Amino acid sequence: MKTIDEYIGTFDPTIQETLNEIRNFIKTEVPEASEKISYGMPTFYLNGNLVHFAAFKDHYGFFPSPSGIDAFKNELAPYRTGKGKLRFPIDKPVPWDIVQKVIHFRVMENLNKVENKKQK
Repeated sequence: MKTIDEYIGTFDPTIQETLNEIRNFIKTEVPEASEKISYGMPTFYLNGNLVHFAAFKDHYGFFPSPSGIDAFKNELAPYRTGKGKLRFPIDKPVPWDIVQKVIHFRVMENLNKVENKKQK
């Protein structure tokens, strides 16, 4: 798949709806980020990969990198399933407040990396 639209189109309408909600939420939070497919998943890019998301049989995966999870370790504990992955059950609402915090953290982290490179 080459586009996020193609990726989302492979799922049934209910899953498509939530994937589009996740996509639109990220677009609203970070309108300057670009979209692409990376690692076979929808990805938002801003000075590097920002976040990835995907749908699986029984959950939505949200991949903000290990640092994005470590920054909110306690809040994310119920959703954490790996070093850089959050797992949101398909039958429950997406925790938008948490997603928002992680996205904003990742934006600042990527912007800081760019600034640090400029200073070297």
